[in-house]
Formats: sequence, structure tokens, C-alpha cells
Amino acid sequence: MDIIEKVKTEGLVMDGGMGSMLIARGLAGREAAEAWNLTRPDEIGAVHQAYFDAGADVATVNTFGASAMKLKQMGVTQSMEAVNRAAVRIAREVCGPEQYVAGDIGALGEMLAPMGSVTFDQAVDGFSEQAAFLEEEGVDFFMIETIFDLNLALAAVKAVRSVSEKPVFCTLTFKETPKGFFTIMGNAPEKSMNTLVDAGASAVGANCSMGSDTMVELAGRIRESTAVPVIIQPNAGMPRTGTDNLVIYPESKAFFADNIKKIKDLGVEIVGGCCGTTPDYIRKIKEVI
Repeated sequence: MDIIEKVKTEGLVMDGGMGSMLIARGLAGREAAEAWNLTRPDEIGAVHQAYFDAGADVATVNTFGASAMKLKQMGVTQSMEAVNRAAVRIAREVCGPEQYVAGDIGALGEMLAPMGSVTFDQAVDGFSEQAAFLEEEGVDFFMIETIFDLNLALAAVKAVRSVSEKPVFCTLTFKETPKGFFTIMGNAPEKSMNTLVDAGASAVGANCSMGSDTMVELAGRIRESTAVPVIIQPNAGMPRTGTDNLVIYPESKAFFADNIKKIKDLGVEIVGGCCGTTPDYIRKIKEVI
């Protein structure tokens, strides 16, 4: 089934966090998770398989920070092309019928000028280079996520659209303030969603940066602001440091899934998890919805 048809008729359950899953498997603090596509592919495949087994419809490939700029920043010496191609092949190996592979695009490694050193056109070039390899390897759609600057998201959408006609999902990260929800660059959700749709996004929404309870209100505002499908992927609460300096996400599976149910009841078609969520969270979502 076409992914957009699936979204509109049945809804879609995304997977959950990748980074937290790899940390549990030994990923070091300053180690690039994307390098594991080449050095530890079995571990990446096992994470995708675990999410599929839990009921996820999608494997989001391990390329969030696999732009050339970000890989260089993280000290990855392997080629950007090899990292991205391997990620798609790993996910495709475990993807079954009526399951999908999403090409993940996120961290560029630099902020746009004038806050950073990268121009809009340079960002487009960087994202399009990555997107081209994901397209060639046969992803089913693109997932642009965890973007805190609307202009950077627009650069990513433009980049994907320059190399592919496949659906593009795009989520921004927001913070709750006394005046409402905004990205750290001051972008409001309602205007941002419509701007992304006008640029070519097929589904829009929010991920990361807040727990599932706070995300319920934001999801409602996003749902009311746009006619295209909405995607919401909260964290399992806000992270805090526990014993041995380990990062803990406080929301239980039941609490998280209950809030995802509330989000679904608002008319949101696409749900999943972000930081701190695991296959057990996705399994609980499937039980509840």
C-alpha cells in the first residue's frame, strides 16, 4: 500500500528512539551512531527488527546525523555515501510486507547564518547530497526531524524535493513558553506547518524536546492548523541524570501510551516515539490504540 494511502486510511505507527537503544548496546558518548552502519550493522538491524516485532510500521534508518558536515564534525572517516547506503540496506533486510523504510535527515552540524556559518544554499546542497543516496537506495519516504529552525527545515525539504518525488514528513522541535509553543528560533507551530506544506512537505508535526503529556496540547494546535497528515513523536518525558550519570527518561510505557491515545483522538494520523522510547513503548502504543 502506498504510504500516504496507509496514513489516511489506517494511520501509521513509527518506531521509537535509536540513540538510546544504541547507548544500551555500548555506543560511547562522543561516538557517532551513524558509523555503526558500517562497523556494527548487526546491532542496527537488531534495533529495526525489535521495533517491527513490537508493531511499528516503519524503520527509520540510522542516518539522522549522516550529512557530510555532521559526520566530519563527529570525526567519522568513512564516506558519507557508504554510511547512508548501508543504513538503508540494513533496514531493508528486515523490512517485511506492508512495512516501510524512512530515510532520516536531521542534524547538519551547523546553524544557518547569521547564527551560524552555513548559508541556506549550502544547507540545501548538503542535505540534497545525503538525500540522493537515500533515494537511490530505495527508501519509501523521507523523515526530516528534530529541526529547531524553520528555515533549516525548508532547506531540507527543498533538498529532498530536488532529488525525489517521494513523500516527505517533517517535524520541528518546540518549547512551551508563557506565550505558547515556539522553536528556539521563535517559529510558531501554526505558521510553520503551513509554510512546510507550501514547500512540499507531505506530513508535518513535532518531535523530541518535550514529554508526551505536554505534547498533547501542541498536537492539538498542529492538527487544527493544517489539512495534511500530522506526525507526533514525543520523548518519554524530559531527561534527567540518575545514578552513575546515566540519563533517565521518567515516563512509563503506560503513561506514554495513554497520552499517545489522546493525541490519536485529536485526529493525528502518525505517531511514534523519540528519545527514551524503546520497542516496549511502541508495543504498548499498539495495545492502546
